[in-house]
Amino acid sequence: MKSKITLLTTALLINISVNLHAQTDFATGADSVKTTTIPAKGKRIENRLPQIPRLNLIKINLAPLLLKNYSLQYERILNRKFSVAVQYRMMPETELPFKSSILKLVGNEDPESKKTVEDFKISNYAITPEVRIYLSKKGFGRGFYIAPFYRYASFTSNNFDIFFTDENNAEQSIKMSGKLTANTFGLTMGVQRAFGKHVVIDLAFFGPHYGSTKGEFEGSPSHSLSKTEQNDLTNQLHGIDIPLTNNTVEVNAHSASLKLDGPWGGMRFTIGIGVRF
Repeated sequence: MKSKITLLTTALLINISVNLHAQTDFATGADSVKTTTIPAKGKRIENRLPQIPRLNLIKINLAPLLLKNYSLQYERILNRKFSVAVQYRMMPETELPFKSSILKLVGNEDPESKKTVEDFKISNYAITPEVRIYLSKKGFGRGFYIAPFYRYASFTSNNFDIFFTDENNAEQSIKMSGKLTANTFGLTMGVQRAFGKHVVIDLAFFGPHYGSTKGEFEGSPSHSLSKTEQNDLTNQLHGIDIPLTNNTVEVNAHSASLKLDGPWGGMRFTIGIGVRF
């Protein structure tokens, strides 16, 4: 049973740990001008006026769509070298991504794990502020950049089954629901370019982040649990093996809880497209 639970846990971690992220000719302040002529005492003189720079960018990330995530980022250019940005990513409650592939790995010989995968629902959101440092000579949101960032992420799962056996060795289950939150810091690198006056492309190819996580999941059985059932359910909850993470299990006749506490990390990638204005 422990190996089966570990397989499901690994599939879930692939979904919620690999957080894919998305986001250039820019008007560069006084560098962009337009020419006009005005009459003055019979002469025509040329007057060069600076255009209003386009310092705002809104971008969507195409990569997370594979994992049923939707991502939007706003970036504000501050000067040639620096900008600030904030990204919001969310996934509405849905089935596990790549569910059919996971079910093939589980197989028909493991009905317990198969039912857990079929019934499992998950949702999440994340907020990621960052500071971008553009190292290209062009700057103003163009070229190669590095960006330190902070991410707050929340993952919610409802009604996933944990199976145990009763005193007659018959199979029973309890539905667990709860939330896990993570706070991480990281550094991403990428390249941002412009196509025409309004279209931007953002490609970030390296973005590790690391921090800590806490979570709690609870459930109530359909009947009062005997001591034998409590002991087996406790063993099954301890069998949820997340590497480097401590789990605290509490089970009594009327409820069960699983608390998680430990390190957390992930990787950001970007295939972004957007507009500037």
